Amino acid sequence: MEQLLDKITSPDSIHGMDLQELRELAKEIRELILSTVAENGGHLAPSLGTVELTLALYSVFDFEKDKLVWDVGHQAYTHKILTGRRDTFHTLRTKGGIAGFPKRSESKYDAFGVGHASTSISAALGLLIASELEHRDNRVIAVIGDGALTGGEAFEGLNHAGQLKKNLIVIVNDNEMSIDKNVGALSEYLSQIRLAPQYRKAKRDFEDLVKKIPIPGLGDKVLKAANSIRYGLKSAIVQGAMFEVLGFTYLGPVDGHDIKAMQDIFRRVKDEMTEPVIIHVRTTKGKGYKPAEESPEKFHGVGKFDKYTGELIKKNAPKSYTDIFSKAIVDCAKEDKEIVAITAAMPSGTGLKLFAATFPDRFFDVGIAEEHALTLAAGLAAGGLNPVVALYSTFAQRAYDQILHDVCLQNLPVTLCLDRAGIVGEDGATHHGVFDLSYLRHIPNINIMVPKDENELRQMIFAATAKRVPVVIRYPRGAGLGVKVVDNPAHLPWGKAEVIAKVGGEADVSIFAVGTMVEVAKKAADFLKSRRIYANVVNARFVKPLDIDTIYELATDSRLIVTCEENVLAGGFGSAVVECLADLSVVKPILRFGIGDNFVEQGSRVQLLEECGLTAENIADTIETAFRKLSQHKNNIQYFL
Repeated sequence: MEQLLDKITSPDSIHGMDLQELRELAKEIRELILSTVAENGGHLAPSLGTVELTLALYSVFDFEKDKLVWDVGHQAYTHKILTGRRDTFHTLRTKGGIAGFPKRSESKYDAFGVGHASTSISAALGLLIASELEHRDNRVIAVIGDGALTGGEAFEGLNHAGQLKKNLIVIVNDNEMSIDKNVGALSEYLSQIRLAPQYRKAKRDFEDLVKKIPIPGLGDKVLKAANSIRYGLKSAIVQGAMFEVLGFTYLGPVDGHDIKAMQDIFRRVKDEMTEPVIIHVRTTKGKGYKPAEESPEKFHGVGKFDKYTGELIKKNAPKSYTDIFSKAIVDCAKEDKEIVAITAAMPSGTGLKLFAATFPDRFFDVGIAEEHALTLAAGLAAGGLNPVVALYSTFAQRAYDQILHDVCLQNLPVTLCLDRAGIVGEDGATHHGVFDLSYLRHIPNINIMVPKDENELRQMIFAATAKRVPVVIRYPRGAGLGVKVVDNPAHLPWGKAEVIAKVGGEADVSIFAVGTMVEVAKKAADFLKSRRIYANVVNARFVKPLDIDTIYELATDSRLIVTCEENVLAGGFGSAVVECLADLSVVKPILRFGIGDNFVEQGSRVQLLEECGLTAENIADTIETAFRKLSQHKNNIQYFL
């Protein structure tokens, strides 16, 4: 039996559908999203919550010319299905398949590439200004979640858009806030009044009349007093007063699962309004799938699961690095009463939920505000506390200046724990944490630690919080190696590397590795040994300060130097080793393994590491080729280079 979904080949396909057809289409889209995410993993709850909202938008606006910008993009799966990607939707988040977030290179309907929060309003305003300067007649719409509104950039965009008085449409997708029925009913009633042309005309007429009062300055005072009364009354009964102060007309809240109600508001805004407008839409995360409605946090970003039971499909695996961090920081805080913990809207994702439950007065979730998180930490440190900030590596990029200026310049004891460092897999280029070593290690006063396994992570957390200096610890997503984690970690010598394997006498190769690449380097050394090439293997542990003595000792006694890291090569750990050797006037041929000068797209972690050449087999093969070439030319480095 043919489904309505089978008829969807472009956004125009839904323009002729009646309300009942749109409701039926919503059911079919939900089933497609549910089945695909159960198989591939992805952001289920947010996208299930925006099905009707997306259908209402596409049934009213013409996105052949109008522009739609999604904040973050977690909620954009219906948008992808409606814009010519229905037949490829089954490839969602797989290597070579469609991305989990809007991506300009993927579709002309993806007006702006996203993946990080709070950017939609700024981007949409830019698109709108560009359209005006290019004399194009189109509307631009930003859809932003209430969570993303906690990010400062969202308010910077609102402030500028309100100042410019551009006809920007901002839809606030509110999927968590509970609004009292009486207040909600009154607010909806007032929004309908404000939508009416008579209301807006009366408002303009009143302003014009008051400004014509002949007494100098009196008209402005009357208008200011009237506005103060209006805003004061509205702030007591209507949630949107803040937006109106910023220059936006506030409409709502409206039921985000009532297609007709949204169509009515969207049509009036499209046809009658030219000023900036906020439309407040209330949706339910996980709508239509009971397990996701009951546990939206669990199904926000989820791996493979059984769609009939909602149970995650788990493999027997060691504890994750996040789990190790979670327990370690609680154990540290039990010993050190000055430890406080901060995260930016991700207590579960970063492992701080246990800390929050154990020490509620010492835990701070600042929302999606990484810049504030780091400066708050700096202030706490300046006040004598011992703050630990837990972020994903990719989101810490947003707080670079705060790390440099507020923490390191003042040499304040802040420990920054970066989860999801390195290749993260299916979330793709917007989420890989492969830049942190490069954008951090050149900052004075900073210390950077990278554990080779979960036990070393625990050691580093204890060492960093005890040291009381600016420290960054970066560790990967997912399960550890399964090594035994010791409750009372051994003392970690500051700034010292660990020599894991050492060849007697002169070595053929010395491999310096950090983090996940230490285990890979050990396996590569085993491959080389079977080919009669003998390698030292070093767990550098510290990217800054480097263990200069160990580097010098092994480099001078080796014919070939190799570095391995799960970070971009430009400015990373390998660059640090090269700089160190140059400063020591040690001239040796060097091979560096890491991420090249390109963004890494989506795929499984195994697939992407292989693509980047970061497997033991590839590293061993490349080293062997270089070593044989070097030997043929009697160690003449010019031939090697």
